[in-house]
Amino acid sequence: MTRTAENHTFTTHDGQALFYRRWPASSETRRGAIVLFHRGHEHGERMAHLVDELDLPDFDFYAWDARGHGRSPGVRGDSPSLAHSVRDIQTFIGHLCATWQLDESDIAVIAQSVGAVLVSTWAHDYAPRIRCQVLASPAFKVKLYVPFARPGLRLWRAMRGNFFVNSYVKSRYLTHDPERQASFDADPLISRAISVNVLLGLYEAADRVVADAEAITLPTQLLISGDDWVVHHWPQHAFFARLGTTEKEKHVLPGFYHDTLGEKYRADPIGKARDFILRQFAAPLNRPDLRDEHRHGHTFEEAKNLSVPYPPLSLKGLYWWSYRLLLKLAGSLSDGVRLGHQTGFDSGSSLDYVYRDTAAGKGFIGRAIDRAYLNAIGWRGIRQRKVHLEELLREAIARLRKEDRPVRILDVAAGHGRYVLDALQDSPRPETILLRDFSNLNVEKGQALIAERGLEDIARFEKGDAFDRASLAGIAPKSTLGIVSGLYELFPDNDTVAASLAGLHDAIEEGGYLVYTGQPWHPQLEMIARALTSHRAGQAWVMRRRTQAEMDQLVRDAGFEKLTERIDGWGIFSVSLARRASEGRRTE
Repeated sequence: MTRTAENHTFTTHDGQALFYRRWPASSETRRGAIVLFHRGHEHGERMAHLVDELDLPDFDFYAWDARGHGRSPGVRGDSPSLAHSVRDIQTFIGHLCATWQLDESDIAVIAQSVGAVLVSTWAHDYAPRIRCQVLASPAFKVKLYVPFARPGLRLWRAMRGNFFVNSYVKSRYLTHDPERQASFDADPLISRAISVNVLLGLYEAADRVVADAEAITLPTQLLISGDDWVVHHWPQHAFFARLGTTEKEKHVLPGFYHDTLGEKYRADPIGKARDFILRQFAAPLNRPDLRDEHRHGHTFEEAKNLSVPYPPLSLKGLYWWSYRLLLKLAGSLSDGVRLGHQTGFDSGSSLDYVYRDTAAGKGFIGRAIDRAYLNAIGWRGIRQRKVHLEELLREAIARLRKEDRPVRILDVAAGHGRYVLDALQDSPRPETILLRDFSNLNVEKGQALIAERGLEDIARFEKGDAFDRASLAGIAPKSTLGIVSGLYELFPDNDTVAASLAGLHDAIEEGGYLVYTGQPWHPQLEMIARALTSHRAGQAWVMRRRTQAEMDQLVRDAGFEKLTERIDGWGIFSVSLARRASEGRRTE
């Protein structure tokens, strides 16, 4: 090694001090940074050879040890969830930018195997604005070789909880390089165990990311080992075909084993990675314009298909007719299902019922049906969204207090306002709270909730249209903390959403904060569209997803700078915090 590694740590959101190595640029002028993510079982030092072999002297290099790996803490091969590990990446990149004066757009990522799945999930869920990514043999589908291994692992976990399995892979099936084989076998920091929670989480995240790879707009190079004993090829090809960027290239490497960048003849893929990275840094930063995704694109086509009913006598038509009939019968017993039929399953009343999470209905059967309804994955995601909303609201309030600024809260579509008022329970009282909603029923329920909490002296609830820019602009005094939650997900048109965001820009003072939500993914879109009704006079509840990149671009174009994000473990609902930029200054 011609460069000497520095040892550092960064602190995760849950207080873990993860280890990483830094190799500063060896030239006088730093051009950017390369961040390396190792494969499963290994650690960052296993990728240290790339620092010299890539021959990029004007770039810093960084390589972490993922939690539960190498010199980082945690049970070997384990993590609280795959989502924790993905969020660790977001925290790590934020730490690097803040600590080493980097901009996200000056970062390129190189990731192998499991690391490549974590990075691609991060790219999908958090929409980072890094320069590019190089993914080597991503482990989208591990070869388990045992028939029905995945359902068997799920069943065994359900019976006994989390447990560990050991990797069967020998070093001679990872690389043809004798030195790499020997170092793998002798490395005391390599752990062959992986928890079943992480393994099954890896599969679930990979399935979602491969299916929705069009949401990833980062320039991407994919390196595929031709004779990989560890992972299947076809998900990698499917992922590449669906990527939502024109800046992409794929290279299949004949004869290569799984350790793509540690193979005997690795100079070829390393050279390809080097050329790709240099080309991306030589060109102006460019991202697809996503503002017209409501007129074309994969989420537009998805929503359009969901809005077309099946022929009544087709198998699918009969299936969904039966499903709706059963749902009506369930509504005669379950309070939650009945409320959904009465007010719309997307109404503020339905969401408030889901937030309360108390099963109610006629007798034991009604309560059992209601509990199953409340435990649907979408509603679990909604409740986690509430947790994240409250977390970021408290963070925004803390920022305002630290800046010695008043806390004036505005929620433009508050429903009943429960999540806002719950978030304030353990916080100093704000100066003012203005909750608005277009529904008279929501206004009435929200006023009652304000009275119940004894907040009439600082809070009021009024009727208002969140899409009326002039109405929002007329709010006085200006807010320092704006909120829009669960609203834009219900409206497919980006022009309408852009007008609302422009109104929020007018309503929030310079340097104030905006908390906004998104829905980049949902596993139950067809069920929702075919069986549930919306608050719009019983119409079908057809949703057009917005990718995180699309949602962030709309917010950025309105004059806000995204600061941080939270997303549930299923990748369904995101909550983000942004700051209103100075007048005349718009983020790119």
